[in-house]
Amino acid sequence: MGPDIASPTVEPADLQLGWSRGLSLTTRILAVNLFVLALLGAGLFFLDSYRVRLIAEREQTARNQATFLAHSLPLVAQENKAAYVIQFGQQNQSRIRIYDQKGTKILDSFANQRPTYVLRDPDREPWLKVAARGIDRLFDFLVGAQALQPFIEPRSDTKGAWPKLTTAKPSKAASEVRFAPDLTHMISAASQSPDRSYTVLTTSNERDIRLFVRDERFNVGMFFLFALGIGVLLSTFLARTIVRPLRHLSRAAVKVRLGRAQEVTVPRLPSRRDEIGMLARALSDMSIALRQRIDATEAFAADVAHEIKNPLASLRSALDGAERIDDPKLRKQLMDVAKADVQRMDRLISDISDASRVDSQLAKAKFEPIDLGDMIEQLLQAREDRASDKNVTIAFARPRRSIATVMGEDFRLERMLTNLIDNAVSFSPRGSVVEISATLADAEVIIRISDEGPGVPAQEREAIFRRFHSERPASENFGKHSGLGLAIARTIIEGHHGRIMVRDRVDGKDGACFEIALPCAKTAKR
Repeated sequence: MGPDIASPTVEPADLQLGWSRGLSLTTRILAVNLFVLALLGAGLFFLDSYRVRLIAEREQTARNQATFLAHSLPLVAQENKAAYVIQFGQQNQSRIRIYDQKGTKILDSFANQRPTYVLRDPDREPWLKVAARGIDRLFDFLVGAQALQPFIEPRSDTKGAWPKLTTAKPSKAASEVRFAPDLTHMISAASQSPDRSYTVLTTSNERDIRLFVRDERFNVGMFFLFALGIGVLLSTFLARTIVRPLRHLSRAAVKVRLGRAQEVTVPRLPSRRDEIGMLARALSDMSIALRQRIDATEAFAADVAHEIKNPLASLRSALDGAERIDDPKLRKQLMDVAKADVQRMDRLISDISDASRVDSQLAKAKFEPIDLGDMIEQLLQAREDRASDKNVTIAFARPRRSIATVMGEDFRLERMLTNLIDNAVSFSPRGSVVEISATLADAEVIIRISDEGPGVPAQEREAIFRRFHSERPASENFGKHSGLGLAIARTIIEGHHGRIMVRDRVDGKDGACFEIALPCAKTAKR
């Protein structure tokens, strides 16, 4: 027969962890929180899309400026063209070149004027700038940014030195973006005049694009590092508040399992009101209950061994004597003693079996509505038919039908009532009356079994429910009862969510009154 409780070998689907089952709880907590922070850190890469849009807008602006200048320049007097171009370049922070139809440069806004931008030599910049460019290259690589050609001023500054910009037309300007030596953006745009007599070329060093992206990347990065530090600290705190008590609980559970310590203290964590505290108190209560169950089992085993030794010793003496005695009458007496001992052991073993199984069987039983009035009436009729209550009268005040209805298992309740009635009859003197009543009071069915025996002293009213309690009437033959009847009855009653107590008779007469309270069927829950 297998155990009542078995550990499942297959985890429920909602408890399976999949690929993360090999990770510790601390690692999982850190991974979840850091993943959220990683999403924040991903904002660093979204800055690249903003940079691309900004560059596209600057290119469009450069094309518009080149087109405007190419169309407005013919309207300016010849002697004012140079001043007009220089002023336009200063206002738009760009360099403007004018090429004639042959591609020869005829005008340059930087000629004899202070330039609006200067290309910086990266080799002469401080190490912070070098580090910044290294970070720029790293992020450009990570986001897969488009590789730009370096911007180099042509040795022969003619229209042909700008091959991509030679495609410019009066109706459609051309533009391109390149990297200055310090990795800032150089935007060039070209457009032809309406009569195609000259071509306008504008170049500008848009340093603010790179500087803006760096500043925003630094701000986001600092915030990410700050959030990362806070996240790690909070994750560590959270992991410690969860993992540390779980480790203590698991170690205590291992000690309980190994049984290396007689008393294992499972921390109850009374200050915690969360699920960990609930788990700790549940495990503590479970370990206490388990220890009590083990102690009870050990005591029960010791009691069983002690109770069986007596009939075994008597049986052995009878059999040994029967072998050495030739007198048939004396031998018959010894064999009668041996038979009585065998019956006593058989009764004892049956009661022990019932006592050891009743708890687990009740836990799995399916309760049904049972009318205790009908059950008691049928029990008494069967006892009368067997004439098992000689010289003792049993009086039952039969309640109305369905009044004394409880939820329970019929043969267990029948065993409980039989044990209590047998106990009352065994302590009742000849010619006395055992009174039984069943009433409904405060949503409970109250059963009282009263006898006219010696009663139960107040100090013994708890002890009589212990297993193998041996206080029996002097007139009763030794070994007729196992001492388990009341213990089994109490276990059955408690398994039905009821209670039993012993008190003096309510009418003041001598004797004992066993009072059983069970939830009525309307309020009982299973």
